[in-house]
Amino acid sequence: MSEPASDPGDRIDEFEAELARLRIRSTAPTTEERLLVAGLAMMPIGLVLILIGYIGASGTTEFSDQIPYLISGGLLGLGLIVVGAVLFLRYSLARFMRFWLLRLIYEERTRSEAQVAATDRLSDRIAPDRQKENQP
Repeated sequence: MSEPASDPGDRIDEFEAELARLRIRSTAPTTEERLLVAGLAMMPIGLVLILIGYIGASGTTEFSDQIPYLISGGLLGLGLIVVGAVLFLRYSLARFMRFWLLRLIYEERTRSEAQVAATDRLSDRIAPDRQKENQP
């Protein structure tokens, strides 16, 4: 890792150079994006299956006729909703956490660079005073 740059323009150039080295593919959808979209699609499909199961089961008074609707519509729909929600939450939170982590790293670098600059300024002020004290 290179030394922190003192000029904000140098830091921006360094950041852009680091981004260029990452080789990020932005055109093709990744597996993560596909699973995120699949999770988003599963939730409404599950709701539709539950609705179809309810409509089918409400049309009959025989309990033995309602069980297939409960299994195919209700349980399958509920399973799709749960799996879709888990996929959506997992991959949307992963994106957020990556952004959050990068933001923390950026803020910590900025804070440490400010501390180094303040320490340098303080040592420059103290150095002449120490030289005066050391002279007889």
